[in-house]
Amino acid sequence: MAIESPTHPSPGTTGPAAAAPPSLSGRARLVLFVLCAAQFMVALDFSVLNVALPVLGEDLGLSRSGLQWAVTAFALPSGGFLLLFGRIADLYGRRRLFLTGLAVFGASSVLATLAWDPASFLAGRALQGLGAAVIVPTGMSLLTTTFPEGPLRDRALGISGTLLSLGFTVGMVSGGVLTDTLGWRSTMGLLAGAAVIVLLLAPKLLTESRTPDRPKLDVPGAATVTGGLLSLIYSLSTAAEHGFGRADVQVTLVLGVVLLGSFAVIESRSAAPLVSLPMLRRRTVAFGNLGGLATFSMMSTIVFVLTLYLQDLLHLSALGTGLVFGVQGLVSAAAGIYAPRIVGRIGARRTLVLSLLGQGLFIGALLGLGEDSGVWLATVAVSLASACHLGAIIAYGLTVTSGVPDAEQGLATGLVTTTQQVGLTVGIPLLGVLSTTQGSLFDGVRLVVAAAAVILVATGLVVGAGLRRAG
Repeated sequence: MAIESPTHPSPGTTGPAAAAPPSLSGRARLVLFVLCAAQFMVALDFSVLNVALPVLGEDLGLSRSGLQWAVTAFALPSGGFLLLFGRIADLYGRRRLFLTGLAVFGASSVLATLAWDPASFLAGRALQGLGAAVIVPTGMSLLTTTFPEGPLRDRALGISGTLLSLGFTVGMVSGGVLTDTLGWRSTMGLLAGAAVIVLLLAPKLLTESRTPDRPKLDVPGAATVTGGLLSLIYSLSTAAEHGFGRADVQVTLVLGVVLLGSFAVIESRSAAPLVSLPMLRRRTVAFGNLGGLATFSMMSTIVFVLTLYLQDLLHLSALGTGLVFGVQGLVSAAAGIYAPRIVGRIGARRTLVLSLLGQGLFIGALLGLGEDSGVWLATVAVSLASACHLGAIIAYGLTVTSGVPDAEQGLATGLVTTTQQVGLTVGIPLLGVLSTTQGSLFDGVRLVVAAAAVILVATGLVVGAGLRRAG
C-alpha cells in the first residue's frame, strides 16, 4: 500500500509549495530507512573490498588474475540477473523476494568472511552478487510503489540516490581503515552485519505487493537477456585485465551481442514479455536510461583512475586518498539534500540534462592535473562532478519511473537498476583498455578523463534533445 501524502504541486511548479520539502510520517521514515540501508549496503560492497585486495590475495593465495575474479564474481550475477528478478518480483511478490535476497546476501557475506581458500571466497562473492541482483530491483520497486508519484517519491529517491553514491565513497574510505586495523575479513563481516540488521527490521515494516494478474514468466526472454548480460560483463571485465586479444573475451563479446539481439526479437513476439517494448519505446525510459548509463559508468571510471593517479603518481597515502574521496562523499550528501528541490523547481528532465553537462565539464577540469601536483584540483573537481552525478542519479530514476503504473514498477525499476549496475561494471573495463594504449600512466589518465568528459557532454546533449521531443 502506498504512503499517502497531502496535495503538492507537480514537478516544475514554482513558489513556496514547490520549494518546501514534503514531510514523512514516522512509519514512512522507517520504511525508507530499511530500503535505503539495503541499497547502501550493496553500494558499499562495490568498493569496500578494493583496497583490501592485495592483502586478501596474499592471505588466500589468490593470483593477480584471481584478484580480478574477486570483483568479477560479484559483478557477473549482480548485473546479469537484475531484469529477471525485477520481473519475478512483480509477479510473485516484491517483499518476499526482497527478504530472500537479504538472506542470501547475509549468508554469503558470512561465507566470504570465513573463507578458507580461493574457491570458498569466490563462491561467497558470487552469491553476494546474486543476492544483490535480488535486493536492488525489489528494493527500488518497493520504494516506488510505497511512495506515490510526486514530492514524496522525489524526496525518497533523492535520499536513496544520496546513500547509493555515498555508499560507494564510504566503502573506499572504510575499506582501507578496516583492512589496516582489523584485517580484510572485517570488510566482509561489515556487510554480513548490515544484512542481519536490515533483515530483522524489514518484515515488520514492509507490506507485500505484486502484479494483480500473473502472466507466465517469459522464459526464453529471461534466458537470452540473462545470458547476454553475463557474457557481456564477463567479456568486458576480462578485457580490462588481459585486453581484447584473448579468444574467450572475443567469443563472449560476440555471444553477448547475439543473445541480446535475440532477446529483442523474442520480446517483440512474446505475449507476456519480460521487457515491454512499448515501454522501451517511451522516450523517457530510453533517454532516461541512456543518461543513467553515462553518469554511472563515467563516474566509477573517474574514481578508479583518480585512485591510481593519487597513489601511483603523487604517492599519496591510502589515508590521504581516502580523505580526497571523503570530501567527495560529503559534497554528494549535501547535493542529495538539495537535488529534489531542484527537481521540484525545474523538473526531472532538465535536472538530468544539466547534471550530465555539469558532470562532464567538471571532469574535463581534471585535464589540468600535473604529473607531480594536483591534489587540490582533483579534490575540488571530482567533488563537484560527484554533486552533478548525484543530481543525475535522482533525475534519471524519476524520469524513467514517472507515469509507469504500479503493476509495471518492478519492470521499470529493473531497467533503472540494470542500467546502474551495468554502468558500474562496464565503465572501467571500456576506458581502462583505452588507457593501456598510452605510454605512461599519466597519459592514460588524461586520455580517460578527456574521453569521459566528451561522453558525458555528448550524452547530455542527446538526452536533452530526446526528452524535449517526449512531450
